[in-house]
Amino acid sequence: MSDSVSIKVPARLHLGFLDMPKENGPRQDGGRFGSIGLPLEGIATELTISRSRETSVEGDERARVAQHLARLCAHLGIRTQHRIVVHRTIPRHAGLGSGTQIALAVAAALRTLHRLPLDSRNDAILLGRGARSGIGIAAFEKGGLIVDAGRFRQNQSPTVITHIPFPRDWRIILVLDETTQGIHGEAEIEAFRTLPSFPDASSAAICRQVLMGVMPALIEQDFPAFGRAVGAVQTEIGAYFSPAQGGAFTSKAVEAVLADLKSAGAVGIGQSSWGPTGFAFAPSQSEAERIVKAAGEPEQVSIRIVSGRNEGAEIIRSALDLVSL
Repeated sequence: MSDSVSIKVPARLHLGFLDMPKENGPRQDGGRFGSIGLPLEGIATELTISRSRETSVEGDERARVAQHLARLCAHLGIRTQHRIVVHRTIPRHAGLGSGTQIALAVAAALRTLHRLPLDSRNDAILLGRGARSGIGIAAFEKGGLIVDAGRFRQNQSPTVITHIPFPRDWRIILVLDETTQGIHGEAEIEAFRTLPSFPDASSAAICRQVLMGVMPALIEQDFPAFGRAVGAVQTEIGAYFSPAQGGAFTSKAVEAVLADLKSAGAVGIGQSSWGPTGFAFAPSQSEAERIVKAAGEPEQVSIRIVSGRNEGAEIIRSALDLVSL
């Protein structure tokens, strides 16, 4: 019997950087990005790979998936032809980690199909992912709130400091704007190049909020403290990126809805990565529903209530009839 492999990899929120060195490398004082993030339930990239007489890719992101497949096969010395079916994908350039997750999905599915050990960190480097943040790689491997310390050398993935389980009752309210995209590609590189040096005081404030606010609040399941700390981190991050994205939020429509959610009782208001996706937190499903209802029915954007994910990617092997190659 031959087989196929199906994989589901979660979207993630990027809750902020700890520090931001210039693009030409770490600062002399050791600054090396570092970040904090959280994988999500309910939004994912899913695909299936199987052996085939000729290589084909079906579904969304065909060009990107084919490119990743070709590079991985060359790297691993695999000459077999494959069929990949992409069932659904995380929205592109929305701040939810679509690029890293689809790369890791192809890599892990291919390795599992050929009974090779997983190597998500080195595969991410091979496929050009994890240049600044290790959240996407860590979210693939294991769930919970993630803190990474960035990377000091170009040939290594960011160092993950911790995974902390996210309380199962807490909810994330996502505000999605499908009419716009966050900064990406060359525009993102240029933004990092032209933004001023990140103030040491801002980095110190963020690190303090993460170490003394976000992390203990999660362990103690202190929702108000968690919301205050995330909000404080996002205030620093939004102010720094404001010149590049035209304000603290990429989407004015998202910003307006988040203000309404905050007025209704949501906490930890912010934007994931370059956006446009915004987020807020509520202590329970019922409270999240109440907050969303109180905010009304906004135009242009959509709202989703999701849970944090405390597990990594799901990989399933399925038996198929033998295909003659």
